Amino acid sequence: MSTMSLHTLSLRAVLFLGLWHTGWRGLASAAELRDQPKKIAVVGAGIGGTAAAYYLRQEFGPGVKIDVFESGTVGGRLATVKIGDYEYETGGSVIHPLNLHMKQFIEKLGISTRKDVSSKMAIFDGKELVFEESDWFIVNFLRMLWRYGFNFLRMQMWVESILDKFMRIYQYQQYGYSFSNVDRLLHAMGGDSFLTLMNQTLEETMIGEGFSQIFLNDIVAPITRANYGQSVRIHGFVGAVSLAGADSGLWAVDGGNKRVCSGLLYHSKSELIPARVTSIAVKVRPSKTGTTASFYEVNYVGDSGSAHALYDIVVIATPLHQGKSDITFSGFSPPIPTHYPGRYHQTVSTVVHGRLNVSYLGTTEPASEFTVSDILTTDSNGSVVQSLISIDPVHIPTDYKRPPASHPRVWKVFSPQPLSQEQLKNIFLSWDSVSETRWLAYPAYRPPHRKTPPFILHNRLYYLNAVEWAASAMEMSAISARNVALLAHHRWHEQVGKIDQEDLHTRLRGEL
Repeated sequence: MSTMSLHTLSLRAVLFLGLWHTGWRGLASAAELRDQPKKIAVVGAGIGGTAAAYYLRQEFGPGVKIDVFESGTVGGRLATVKIGDYEYETGGSVIHPLNLHMKQFIEKLGISTRKDVSSKMAIFDGKELVFEESDWFIVNFLRMLWRYGFNFLRMQMWVESILDKFMRIYQYQQYGYSFSNVDRLLHAMGGDSFLTLMNQTLEETMIGEGFSQIFLNDIVAPITRANYGQSVRIHGFVGAVSLAGADSGLWAVDGGNKRVCSGLLYHSKSELIPARVTSIAVKVRPSKTGTTASFYEVNYVGDSGSAHALYDIVVIATPLHQGKSDITFSGFSPPIPTHYPGRYHQTVSTVVHGRLNVSYLGTTEPASEFTVSDILTTDSNGSVVQSLISIDPVHIPTDYKRPPASHPRVWKVFSPQPLSQEQLKNIFLSWDSVSETRWLAYPAYRPPHRKTPPFILHNRLYYLNAVEWAASAMEMSAISARNVALLAHHRWHEQVGKIDQEDLHTRLRGEL
């Protein structure tokens, strides 16, 4: 076998077989590294923070102490609520089959995926159901073809072409490449086309690609409303991520998606500090060699009062935005803002155990025969809710059957504002429990894309949630966590050749 084919084989083998063993590069370089950081702080224990702790451990080895600060519960926006005997997901609920980091996490943690319960979708315009899925694939296909021509198939192809480019990030990260800001990370995936998507609305993008306005109003808007609580005027990149979230093969974690966060925290061998970080300051101290060394002083408030500690590296994994966090930064030049521009969009998640009023949906079908489980809504004045989804427990018991709509069952209602008693009475005939969560769940995605916050706030201070302004999703947080851990490692060891480099295939040929 020639050297060339051996190299090709090893490249393919590493990309396709070795994707999960991402520790190989860190281990190989561990011997040649001199001084490692002694202490790292991660602020936030959602999927971003816990994945960052996991990847930082992988990059910096067993010697470093990692502290994770969390004032609420581990899992952040991945959360559950208990109704009766079961727990139900209130936050991030589905994961795409191509989300490779999330797949790797559950394999590593030995967690299984949740048993699938079949579902049927309908679209409601505030007065009636404008589309209702049938049990028969061919019937659905012909209905779609009749009403929207080939728009539906073309949408799947368009989303797939974007996902193909998106997948490039895994190759970059597998080889240890990192990016200093969101635009560079996106450019490495999809070149100028991804940056263009960030600067125009999903509507402009799709009309430009030849999709019809009726298809956008009836099909695309209900999907973006269900996923991001916003219309087709969100930017094109987050719109494409949203449409990928309507794909087949979506999955969730048995026992609740927040289990991934707890598992990553355990595997990272970090210490969880249940406290709220109030401020971060730069402190300069003399070192053994007679020079000065700088540290970050993290000030926090926990059950036993306020305290502070010094760290070599700090990763902020909570949004630095109005209403989300009030961490102040002192002693930094240039100054770091407490809040970045832009706002987080409110979505109210109301979990109701009750009997659905099917006539609210304008259907004459008796409730006992109404088998729709996922009701998405168009962007019309009559739509009080963004979506109305029948949800199943986070762990599906063996004998579980979803009750018919004529019986009480658990529904998750997404709406921009809390539902009034009057609105609840319109939607439900009766209920025995209502649990409301007000999420500032994701940014308000209004193009043109403003300057995204940086990943690097200061020499060794990193901001993971900058990525949310491209798109907020579990996998985006995991990608950002991996990127920030690599960035922290390369900048600590001055390996500039691994930062902001593109054209991976050309580079790999040189390295192999």
